[in-house]
Amino acid sequence: MIELGIGMFGDLQIDAQTGKIQPTDERLGEILEEIKLMDETGLDFFGMGQHHRPDYAVASPEILLTAAAALTKNIKLGSAVSVVSSADPVKLFIDFATLDLLSGGRAEIMAGRGSFIESFPLFGYDLKDYDALFDEKLELLVKLNEQKTISWEGKFRPPLKDQQILPRPKQEQLPLWVAVGGTPNSVVRAGRLGLPVMFAIIGGTTSRFKPLIDFYKQSYEEHGHQMEDYQVGVHMHALFGDDGQKVADNYFPLYAAQMDRVGASRGWPKYTREQFDFGRSRQGHLLVSDPREAVEKILEVQEMFGLTRFSAHMDVGASNHQMMMKSIEIFGSKIAPEVRKHQKK
Repeated sequence: MIELGIGMFGDLQIDAQTGKIQPTDERLGEILEEIKLMDETGLDFFGMGQHHRPDYAVASPEILLTAAAALTKNIKLGSAVSVVSSADPVKLFIDFATLDLLSGGRAEIMAGRGSFIESFPLFGYDLKDYDALFDEKLELLVKLNEQKTISWEGKFRPPLKDQQILPRPKQEQLPLWVAVGGTPNSVVRAGRLGLPVMFAIIGGTTSRFKPLIDFYKQSYEEHGHQMEDYQVGVHMHALFGDDGQKVADNYFPLYAAQMDRVGASRGWPKYTREQFDFGRSRQGHLLVSDPREAVEKILEVQEMFGLTRFSAHMDVGASNHQMMMKSIEIFGSKIAPEVRKHQKK
């Protein structure tokens, strides 16, 4: 049965006329209300990203998730992503182990390189070590998850000598996912380590990821991992409403503004309505639609990739709280039950 959930980056609303940014404390309160609704509507998981920028509210997903643990009962709570390259894996593991204890065994970590680079100078790392940092720290995080007492030595962190890593999580091991954007090396690494992968489908067509997902499955099997433990997911930018065209028309200015803010520093051309409308098509990367269209597209993507998890990334461009609550309610009460019903057939 496919797991269905929501991911967010904690986008802050930015007034198009004045440039005024929504107060962070206000958005944090809204996010907690939104997670509570996800739990009440029966969604399977929630993931929160880590960013160190003025247009995002969350720099420490584990703190927000700990607050959410007190408001929820069943939903899995994870990062999406934790920037492992610029983190101390020991501190990261301990924080999420504590979250796991407080939540009754509902914590997850999704490790990634991150979409932006601000965390590297912030925590004293050099971007020239970008690849080496991720390789070393991810492998250490895997060992911390597997071993209560560890001896380890690397290049970027002081060594560990017969060190106990406490507390241990309530689960035997924390679920540890790897987020990838489409590079073959990342896919091979995850397959070698036997870690589940979340593919970020945030542009172009969905079908272009099929070779990478097949490559991951091949790597996973070649390294001797059991297929009963195989997990693969995708996240896609999403927003839902009762009327698909109406929600698209309302959402486009917010989505385009966010694409242009990010694109300004990366040399992207202005984001167009044509791009948006293609993204909403059956072959495109966007899931901005009514419930019927959403169910059809999720089932198509699930069949294409053999997914075990689907994440609707729902706050790109910072739709207001009312739009978010409506979208979550539709996903949890209308879309998810239909997708699950088809999975049982």
